[in-house]
Amino acid sequence: MIIRGDEPEQIGLLKRLYPKGNYFMQGDEAIAYGALFAGCRFYAGYPITPASEIAETMARELPKLKGYYIQMEDEIGSIAAVVGASWTGLKSMTATSGPGFSLMQENLGYAVFTETPLVLVDVQRSGPSTGQATKGAQGDFFQARWGTHGDHPIIAVSPTSVEDSFWETIRAFNLSEKFRIPVILLADGIIGHTREQIRIPDPEEVEIVYRKLPANEEEAKYPFGDVHGDLIPPMPLFGNGYFTHVTGSTHKENGLRDVYTPEVHDRLVRRLHKKIEAHEKEIQKWEEYYTDDAEILLVSWGVSARPSLGAVIEARKKGIRAGLIVPKTVHPFPGKRIKELSKKAHTILVPEMNLGQMILEVQRFIREEVPVIGVNKIGGVPLTVEEILKEIESSAERSRHRSAD
Repeated sequence: MIIRGDEPEQIGLLKRLYPKGNYFMQGDEAIAYGALFAGCRFYAGYPITPASEIAETMARELPKLKGYYIQMEDEIGSIAAVVGASWTGLKSMTATSGPGFSLMQENLGYAVFTETPLVLVDVQRSGPSTGQATKGAQGDFFQARWGTHGDHPIIAVSPTSVEDSFWETIRAFNLSEKFRIPVILLADGIIGHTREQIRIPDPEEVEIVYRKLPANEEEAKYPFGDVHGDLIPPMPLFGNGYFTHVTGSTHKENGLRDVYTPEVHDRLVRRLHKKIEAHEKEIQKWEEYYTDDAEILLVSWGVSARPSLGAVIEARKKGIRAGLIVPKTVHPFPGKRIKELSKKAHTILVPEMNLGQMILEVQRFIREEVPVIGVNKIGGVPLTVEEILKEIESSAERSRHRSAD
């Protein structure tokens, strides 16, 4: 476990403050504790429903671990502070909801272009605009992917429960550190405010990744160069005696600005994409339930995945061969696996709390002859097992009629 070089002291503090065992907490709190166990020692944020409990927990707990909490003047300043803290070597995080996520998009692009590790938590709520401030939703799927402008890669993960929120936050930090990229945690107001029992592990049970640092002065000269041939440059930290130039403008491998040479821009942006594309198998994560013989395949994510699983179980009791795949990494999207599973299915259902977002990614990957049907609900109230089961039964009935014809 690597945290700023003071591992033994930090592990001792974690063990003393949060002993291994079962706890009862909100999803937002689980995200905060996951960040602490991942080594996060800097948080900057601005209060916003339904994410404020993350800030409250970090404000209370970070000083106990010799970390730093700052309440900023707004969300723009929050992500800017997190970017700066990351360049000093601190694992850093901010959290927000829809309107704040919109404000963070410009500096999110800056973080992508400067290859700055950080975790941005979006506890989704109904929108657009102020929307339903206290209600959950899943309307930011594509904002996470394309919210900031220009060609850029991104990694976004999404938990399905309170305990999952703890572990997916740790995974978000590990991915961010390993690939030198901001990672978005797409939670939602329902999971964020749900209270459940979770197991807090011994900190030595948690696998932690820390960013690659330059081995010498020569490597530090190229903070944006493919020094080791793995497309991920070592990150020279501010305050360590290196000359490091960081800019949001197009830059050469040494970090110096060059906005005129087409080859420089092409080389930089293509490498940013390739470093994610080359490691997709490692980045992507999903869970499957009853997919071996599934004729009706459900694809669902986040809060909607839980009632989807309940509906699949109930459908199985009725003799309907339904199955479920749950993308935990929603970007890059596991479309190849979904395409493979679709070969056995006569229908694909996509339950989500929006009017149809992830369904567009599903449709991109599967063959045209398989109907892809959205099971959608908005208004801040989650889908139920009964609502999803009804759609499964209707799909099964349509299939029987087609077979009879």
